[in-house]
Amino acid sequence: MSEQASPAGAESLGDAESHFTTEAQGEPAGPGRYVNVDDLTPVEFLPGLGFRPVLGQRAMTNFVSFAPGARAPHHVHEEEQIVIVIDGEFTFDLDGDVRVMRKGDVAVVPSWVPHGAWTTDTHCTEIDVFTPPRQSLLKLAQAQADGADDADAGAGPAQGSEA
Repeated sequence: MSEQASPAGAESLGDAESHFTTEAQGEPAGPGRYVNVDDLTPVEFLPGLGFRPVLGQRAMTNFVSFAPGARAPHHVHEEEQIVIVIDGEFTFDLDGDVRVMRKGDVAVVPSWVPHGAWTTDTHCTEIDVFTPPRQSLLKLAQAQADGADDADAGAGPAQGSEA
């Protein structure tokens, strides 16, 4: 399948059949769920820095908003982090490599690598992906998930679910 897409003599880097397999190699870890990030209330750990985490079984995304002049101080953590800018811009310091990041830019932060970010006169919206889930955000993420589950329970069966 992917052999046709590869130039002559090039090694295949993957194929649709193995990527979209329908044969389970284990048991499901739990039920899936949908989350509308706009329904999550941002929590400010620091002024102008809003966090809206979404927790999975072995990964976490955190939808982060930086108001103009907001700062995430230099810090380190065990979890690997991938930073994806989706709107606006901010300055990111990755262990002394300082760059302005804009929509579409991505930074990969390995475990224990010092990093920080700040905005000047603009805002920034970015997504952090953590694996394993970021320990300092677990309580917030669980509270957000519990709140969404409670709201879903009060609304009756979800569309497409069995009653």
